[in-house]
Amino acid sequence: MATILLVLQLLILLIRPSLPQNLHPSDLTALLSIKATLTDLSPTNPFFSTWNLTAPDPCSSFAGLTCTLRRVTALSLGEPSFPLAGTLPASLSLLTDLTQLLLSPGLVTGPIPLQLAHLTNLRVLSLTSNRLTGPIPTALSTLRRLHTLDLSRNQLSGSLPPTLTDLPQLKILILASNSLSGTLPQTVNSPLLHLDLKDNKLTGPLPSSLPSSLRYLSLSQNLMWGPLPNGLQTLSELAFLDLSMNRFAGPIPAQLLSLPALFNIFLQRNNLSGGLGSGPRPGPVPGSIVDLSHNCLSGELSSVLEGVESLFLNNNRFTGEVPEAYVKSVWRGSTRLLYLQHNYLTGIPLREGVVLPDAASLCVSYNCMVPPPAVVMTCPASAGGVVTRPAAQCSVFSHNGNTGG
Repeated sequence: MATILLVLQLLILLIRPSLPQNLHPSDLTALLSIKATLTDLSPTNPFFSTWNLTAPDPCSSFAGLTCTLRRVTALSLGEPSFPLAGTLPASLSLLTDLTQLLLSPGLVTGPIPLQLAHLTNLRVLSLTSNRLTGPIPTALSTLRRLHTLDLSRNQLSGSLPPTLTDLPQLKILILASNSLSGTLPQTVNSPLLHLDLKDNKLTGPLPSSLPSSLRYLSLSQNLMWGPLPNGLQTLSELAFLDLSMNRFAGPIPAQLLSLPALFNIFLQRNNLSGGLGSGPRPGPVPGSIVDLSHNCLSGELSSVLEGVESLFLNNNRFTGEVPEAYVKSVWRGSTRLLYLQHNYLTGIPLREGVVLPDAASLCVSYNCMVPPPAVVMTCPASAGGVVTRPAAQCSVFSHNGNTGG
């Protein structure tokens, strides 16, 4: 790379009279290097077609460039309809006034250049949906002004640099859909609003301390284990939580389902146990989803989830009657989908003549009851065709609670 930069600098010296004079020389060197190492994949309207070195003002004519006082301050490489291939050059570090570096989805390969750590003014770094490989450079932890880091949908591997979540201004961290492994730091000090690490190979427990500012948290489709920390129920700003498809065990923190802003909860396909708690929730919220299916949750259903629009409690070990509050919520139209199949429930308080809304989906099959005639079930195919659980299973479970769902 040093040889390439030297050649480019010599080239600039030779042809300087014909080059634009209103762009800093080091920035011009970086742009030449970028054009040399990235390739257009669009045959009809390539992204670099506007990068004409004879243009009088690259800042106004080069696609993807924003400048201030002869320095490039924002660079957006490629567009969705103009994808790029090739590799990212180390010479990007010459753009020392850069505050935003964006790479559109494409086929860019190779590692993330370590030299990006020299871009100390960087606020946004987004290199999403390409084929970048190797680890996340630990050196990125020196970017003290970084607000947004999105490296999602690549082929990155290795562990998460432990100091990355100490950056003092980092608000958005998206590393989803890579091959990251190892454990997460137990304390996250950055003032994060959005943390998305889903679809990786992360292991170990959840951080015991998460920032109170957090509004979006997704760690689904990993290999994480251990209990859900009680600190989750102190995140009063949390609106979206997805910890599904991991190996978490133990109870759901008592007040988690009652957080005032939390209307999308995905905890399905873990090994969670215990009951639902009984804290109060806000009224019905359009679009709210709670999925606690395919766990080992047990006990009688509380009405804590009354009014959730789509509620999945199937494939657990719940017993007793379905709360009347849930039935009324379906009848009013507040709850449009209520899946309770594959539990040990013994009844549902539906009177003869009650007509549920046409848009409602209700499934109580394979429980310890014969659904009353008033129940018109709309079950998924995965529920199977057997309406009632065998009496022997219900008898054994009611005595010792050891039969799985």
